[in-house]
Amino acid sequence: MMEYKYILDKGSAKFTCANCGKKKFVRYVNIETQEYLPMIYGRCDRESKCSYHLNPYEDGYSENNYVEPYSSGSLGKNRNNGYLDEKRPINGVIPYDILKRLLSDYEENVFIQNLLTNISYPFLVEDIEEVISLYYLGTIRSGYRASAVTLPFIDVENNIRAIQVKQFNDDNHTIGTDFLHSMLKKHYVQESKSLPNWLQAYLMADKKVSCLFGEHLLTRYPAYTIALVEAPKTAVIGSLYFGLPDNPSDLLWLAVYNKSSYSYEKVEVLKGRNVIVFPDLSSDGATYNEWLNKSREFEMRLPNTKFVVSDLLEKFASNDERENGLDLADYLIKQDWRVFRNDKSQSHDKCDMEIAALEKFERRIRNVPAA
Repeated sequence: MMEYKYILDKGSAKFTCANCGKKKFVRYVNIETQEYLPMIYGRCDRESKCSYHLNPYEDGYSENNYVEPYSSGSLGKNRNNGYLDEKRPINGVIPYDILKRLLSDYEENVFIQNLLTNISYPFLVEDIEEVISLYYLGTIRSGYRASAVTLPFIDVENNIRAIQVKQFNDDNHTIGTDFLHSMLKKHYVQESKSLPNWLQAYLMADKKVSCLFGEHLLTRYPAYTIALVEAPKTAVIGSLYFGLPDNPSDLLWLAVYNKSSYSYEKVEVLKGRNVIVFPDLSSDGATYNEWLNKSREFEMRLPNTKFVVSDLLEKFASNDERENGLDLADYLIKQDWRVFRNDKSQSHDKCDMEIAALEKFERRIRNVPAA
């Protein structure tokens, strides 16, 4: 009798089917590790009304064409994660094989090369390599978005929820934005080819960016205070300026995606954490006020969770800076990162970490002109 490495979970756990939206989805399990496979692999029990079924032997998963996010084993144990809320909606996921193909050609990546050579205070190669590894930054190799950086949104279960594509010019300004699934769909349509099964399922999802950028790092750094910003680019630059996570007194930088993405569904995964929130500027302070009110609501709904909303940019920004909607990265990028790295605050109790971090920001941001 043939022995299979991947089988449908024989337990009672059911997940929300990305095809029909009902909680009738049974996932495939690796029988050796007892870990779930990515969310696309499974079968909906509503056989007559849905019939979604994708097994890992259909598209090359069983041939080891997928990359695991960490070799340390600290992630990927999807079945019993302390931060996972099973009520969280399950949307489409992107196979790791797609991500793997992007993790190269950094010498052609304009965003990465800008950070290495084309800013006032270039970063060290080893720091850039580390931030690439931390957030799985990648490169579009060809086509109309050639040389763009890819920014994957990977959830706490290690499912790739979305891959944003950002194109920068030599001045480090965004000149184009896309999502990889849209680019792939366009490619298949133009080539008159059928969409892969995973992409068909993914396009049915009601919401694509359904997790935080950097969310996959939460289980790796369980005691760190969170610095939460709007855009992935700001999270990357914040990590480079204030130090990549090395000890629990450091910040772990995450992003929500855009202004309206600061929602309870996104932040509930931060339950039990200290969170410093850095809203972007807006002409009338509307973003700051909206995020402040939301933070108060989230704090009431999430036990043992503390949100501190930084008003540093609000205090020091000019009218032009407000009109242009500048973010923290715009202030940081013209400054010497070594000064920020050397300005390590002394140890504080966990409850005071966010206050210490805010004080550090204020010392460095005060009266600093924006980029």
